Amino acid sequence: MADGHTITIEQGTRSVRVVHGNQILAESDRPLILRETGCPARYYIPPEDVRLDLLTPSETHTYCPFKGTASYWSLPDATDLVWSYPDPKPDVTAIKDHLCFYEVEVS
Repeated sequence: MADGHTITIEQGTRSVRVVHGNQILAESDRPLILRETGCPARYYIPPEDVRLDLLTPSETHTYCPFKGTASYWSLPDATDLVWSYPDPKPDVTAIKDHLCFYEVEVS
């Protein structure tokens, strides 16, 4: 990556859970952990482990020069709570279609 910027992706070995209010949005024992220079570690969860039925696609898209264009999903009371990269850059293809949340419990 450019200018000392690095991204590493590894298979997580611990379970993760995402809870919003009293609703479990995701539970997975196979998250990917993405570590990026200057950013907190983020857990990317396979779509099969996410309650997609509770999420509504958002109009929001953001661009990262290292990962590509992200798409977002919302809950009625939480806008753009979740994002993923449907067509990520070649260096991060492992996270394709995995979903990432701002708040994740690790056990």
